[in-house]
Amino acid sequence: MVWRDSIAFELSDEENFACDTARAFAEKEVAPLAAKIDREHYFPRELLPKMGDLGLMGSIVPQEYGGAGLSTLAYALIIEELSAACASTGIIVSAHTSLCITPIIDFGTPEQKSYFLPKLAAGKALGCFALSEPGTGSDAAAITTTYRREGDEYVLNGTKNWITNGPEAGVCVVFATSDTSKGNKGISAFVHDMNLPGISCGKREDKMGIRGSPTSSITYDNVRLPKTALLHEENRGFLVAMNTLNGGRIGVAAQAIGIARSALDDSLKYAQERKAFGKHICEHQSIQNYIADMVCHIDSARYLTLDAAKRKDRHESYLRRAAMAKLFASETAMMCAVKGIQIHGGYGYVTDYPAERHLRDAKITEIYEGTSEIQRILIATQLLKE
Repeated sequence: MVWRDSIAFELSDEENFACDTARAFAEKEVAPLAAKIDREHYFPRELLPKMGDLGLMGSIVPQEYGGAGLSTLAYALIIEELSAACASTGIIVSAHTSLCITPIIDFGTPEQKSYFLPKLAAGKALGCFALSEPGTGSDAAAITTTYRREGDEYVLNGTKNWITNGPEAGVCVVFATSDTSKGNKGISAFVHDMNLPGISCGKREDKMGIRGSPTSSITYDNVRLPKTALLHEENRGFLVAMNTLNGGRIGVAAQAIGIARSALDDSLKYAQERKAFGKHICEHQSIQNYIADMVCHIDSARYLTLDAAKRKDRHESYLRRAAMAKLFASETAMMCAVKGIQIHGGYGYVTDYPAERHLRDAKITEIYEGTSEIQRILIATQLLKE
């Protein structure tokens, strides 16, 4: 179910085509793998080149660098479709795009764009974003991974944590500080290939949900990067990080909508098949109330998400809208997943049905790329400035 009638935006032909393409691919290639991906912690690497060929891995990459050159709105629709089929696949593509490709597009040199973007867009390399550390999560300015200049090279030391795509990534955008006492004013951003001496990934985390999305720590042990690896300007990396996370929230919001939509679709199907007290349970008012709440929240979350995407495409201020979208969509995903299990009853609590998977997948959307608590602070702070 695509809920096209709920989109209060005039979509371009390209945006409609991107949504249709993503939905068809998700239904044919992704959905049949979803249970295996979750059950076996299976990383669907065979999907990457296929998605690359369709433009899904490089949706926002300019055409001159081998991408589809699509809008942020089209990208959000793509992530929703992929996530409705499999939340793990959705976030693999979202982190690759929002967190790795975006800062290269926004801050990279022509040489960096020419080198990194074509292989990322084609799905020949997967991207990751290394900001969080074992001792720092929401407080990004407190990172302790360091760098120092040695001639024409930067030498990095430290450990990054919770890196989505980390164990499978070929390209990384990483953040390090020249002086921990400087806070955010000492942070610089770098982009590099992952096959460099001194880079190692820790064990893959055994997560509650999105189990096919590979997550690990990344350790830098005297890793030498050429001066051309610097992304943007030295000591301006915090700007790169915050700009990237602001846009990344649109991708997570779209993922959350996909999860919520799948929970609703499964619940509608089950409610029209299951009978209790002599009639289908969809005829009971309590079940209808659940369904009404779910669809109202999903449509509202989609409106906020696509509005944030549209504002970003127009180069308007979108920080507050993106935070609102991420907050509301993630809480909508959790609400829909919980109600979905309730509609399924006992069957919702066993792994024979996907209802329990939706709940496990939904929870992380309230945590990564800024917790719900952080989103509320951002929303209030921005509103007080307006």
